[in-house]
Amino acid sequence: MQATAFDPFEFELFRNALLSVADEMALTVHRTTYSSVLRDNLDYSTAFFDERGRMIAQGFSLPSHLGSMPTALAAVLRRFEGEIHPGDVYALNDPFHGGMHLPDIFIFKPIFVEGELVAFAGTISHHTDVGGRVAGSNAPDSVEIYQEGVRIPPMRIFDGGRRNETFFELMALNVRVPRMVMGDIRAQLAACHVAEAAFTDLCRAYGLPKVRQLTEAMLDHTERLARAEIAKLPDGTFAFEDYLDDDGIDLGQRIVLKVTVTKKGDSILFDWTGSSPQVRGALNATLSFTKSASYCGVLSVTENPIPNNDGVFRAIEVIAPEGTIVNCVHPASVAARGLTGFRMVDTVFGALAQMVPGKVTAAGDGGNTNISIGGYDAERKPYIFCDFTCCAWGGRAFADGIDGNSHMFANMAGQSSEVIEAEQPLFVECYEFVGDRGGAGKFRGGAPYRRAYRFLGDEATISIRSDRRDVRPYGLYGGYPGGVSMNYLARAGGEPQVYPAKFYDRLRHGDRFVHETAAGGGWGDPLERDPEHVLRDVRNEFVSRQAALELYGVALLPDGRAVDRPATEALRARLRAARGWRETPYALRELPQTAG
Repeated sequence: MQATAFDPFEFELFRNALLSVADEMALTVHRTTYSSVLRDNLDYSTAFFDERGRMIAQGFSLPSHLGSMPTALAAVLRRFEGEIHPGDVYALNDPFHGGMHLPDIFIFKPIFVEGELVAFAGTISHHTDVGGRVAGSNAPDSVEIYQEGVRIPPMRIFDGGRRNETFFELMALNVRVPRMVMGDIRAQLAACHVAEAAFTDLCRAYGLPKVRQLTEAMLDHTERLARAEIAKLPDGTFAFEDYLDDDGIDLGQRIVLKVTVTKKGDSILFDWTGSSPQVRGALNATLSFTKSASYCGVLSVTENPIPNNDGVFRAIEVIAPEGTIVNCVHPASVAARGLTGFRMVDTVFGALAQMVPGKVTAAGDGGNTNISIGGYDAERKPYIFCDFTCCAWGGRAFADGIDGNSHMFANMAGQSSEVIEAEQPLFVECYEFVGDRGGAGKFRGGAPYRRAYRFLGDEATISIRSDRRDVRPYGLYGGYPGGVSMNYLARAGGEPQVYPAKFYDRLRHGDRFVHETAAGGGWGDPLERDPEHVLRDVRNEFVSRQAALELYGVALLPDGRAVDRPATEALRARLRAARGWRETPYALRELPQTAG
């Protein structure tokens, strides 16, 4: 790999101009979309590629899409090799032809300059509904891909600028909320159009030969950065396992996610051999999603930021055996693969924490929970409420886990209660943090939240995809695990009943659904936490006085306004002796018997 000599100012100006194209695409989707899934949850990504399908830049969107977009475009290039023309636009969503799960629709637009193919603009958006047996198309208990919605192989949806009416009519007839889905597809098309115009202007300004040289230099520059950053990490082999509770069908049968990270010199390998075979439920992930989780892990521990493009992928290898939950084969169901992806990142962090302990968080809430509620209003018009919730980071080696912030694999936001109530037949009764759930530690795990929805319509279906009910978010280096997630359903006028982590049911007027996310695990021994920080948590209701005593060994004065120092020192000594640790546990998934 040789560095081509360019004026550094010209190179940096061009690089940022090209990166801004992907960012402008992301803003275009946000400004023109119809659905709350894109507008509020921000479940979409944008990217820019060269004519060979190599990713040049990703917009400020989801790390979970890092490995998926190049894979999807590669499927388009294989299908239409030699048949790509100006004015074409391509779409796909089929997991077995380059996609991930059916709600994620990819759209790619080839860009021609002076009659020559020079680039592709690409978008991926999670659509509110793509048909299938459950409103929202995200049921965890589907057992084959045919139940999950409309499958789109790589296909041309605009041919030389002429719209493929068959595609659009077929989609509109097979989704429950066609106005929303068609509107979101138009938002994706608008983003691709913006990219085409911006890149064409760049080519006019620099000239096509210079653009190609600078683009190649960008990829080589990123590879050098990636390899230099990876080279700083310690060499060695580091393995870790984490678990999904079950697939929602074979209840109680834990699903193993295992990764072995081998770092040598300036390259790194993620080997997922040892993970469970693909399951009957819809938690199966594609290889592209597994790549995304692996890329996200290593990019989270590098000292300096690295651009998201093909250059970084050259230094990272991912192995995932076919037929496993991390690289499923047809006809596996995949709708709920988001849960698996988040847990894969937790698994990667568990391995990397052995390599670079100070740079990795304990397990987060393990999201993301999907809540889908769908029905018909009084005029028989369909509606679907689709929300994704994740909110708690694990404790860090230098600070508490973040409360109320999305997992770094997603960069997703929560929907506001006011918007939910304005657009859906739902009343949000509470949206609040839950105390005594964040994993105890020298640095506490992030607190989870509770949200309660009262249904105001006549009848609807509800589909819930969640996890971390049985397998708690692990704590690191003596940190205690985070609290579990919970689902409650109270029929109108009745008492709340505990529901499974994954379920499908019906709602009637006045029913009330409550979801509590899991919490982040703690980092470091909780008996080493600054007592003043425990006092602050007690006063802010993140920790009760009882938990302060039992988990942190902190006694407060009777008025609760200050720490009782002598009592705290004595209590901590007793707890240490009772705990009897000969060495600090690396990862804890259960509380010590002497705690709580």
